[in-house]
Amino acid sequence: MCLGLLLSAANLGGCDVFDDARPGATSIFDVFAQPTPSEAVQLAIDPYNADNRYRGTMLLSNAYFAGQPVYLELFEDRAQDSDATVRIAGTRALANHGSSKNVPILVKNLKDKDSLVRLEAARGLQRLHSQEAIEPLMDASRDPDSVRNDEGSEENADIRTAAATALGQYPSTDVVQHLITILTDSQLSVNEAALSSLRTMTGQDFGFDRREWLKWYDQTKTPFVAGTPFIYPVFQRRKKFIEYLPFVSPPPNEIAATPAGMPPIAGGTLVPLSDINPPAKPAPARNSGTPTTEPPPSTPGN
Repeated sequence: MCLGLLLSAANLGGCDVFDDARPGATSIFDVFAQPTPSEAVQLAIDPYNADNRYRGTMLLSNAYFAGQPVYLELFEDRAQDSDATVRIAGTRALANHGSSKNVPILVKNLKDKDSLVRLEAARGLQRLHSQEAIEPLMDASRDPDSVRNDEGSEENADIRTAAATALGQYPSTDVVQHLITILTDSQLSVNEAALSSLRTMTGQDFGFDRREWLKWYDQTKTPFVAGTPFIYPVFQRRKKFIEYLPFVSPPPNEIAATPAGMPPIAGGTLVPLSDINPPAKPAPARNSGTPTTEPPPSTPGN
């Protein structure tokens, strides 16, 4: 009877409930059991089956332990796989567990021939911070109809949207001016993403009025002082009916955070850590006879 109820629940939840069932399952518990880490690795390195490489890489991309160098090396290989679906999985895994060192691969995938790989790369660059990503992200967020000279562009609006969102972590003159420009993109989703990034960087909100944004930016000397930390968007969904069962994995909901490699915030502006906590100056030697221009230490009440 229990098995019948489970099958009924599976039918109610959709036919895809058993899509990830463990091969060779001999019981209902085996059906829902995820492959072990060792089995996931074997799938991810299968040289003959792209579906296995995709599935194994995706399983590892959600594993808490997959930030170790041996896994990152595997993800780098999968992000450059000959199969597009495997490149998607590898790119996502690098974004989840990588660092600024992995940005060049994601930047390369921003120009992949497959649009879904490019989309995954743009989303991945929301999670990894590097100045190297700025120009490629600006190219990937630009509508082909607005291209001038040798500027790059992206025809897919979803990719332009993801790239415009990723630019919100880079407060600089070039990025602000670019985001103001793409406020007139032909797709509303791109306009919204550009506006959101401008709000994050500056703490200001002039809507989609490019003229007001430019007027304000030209008049202010501290455009980023009211900015807030960039938090990348994350995956969230409610449990499906079947996921309330005790032996079924919950949805892979994520926790929002700042991108890996992103400098800390000081006064609303992104600055290097060394500028926030500068190394202490050595104290002058006692009885050296050399005068010092250092101010006296402050005392309570001053």
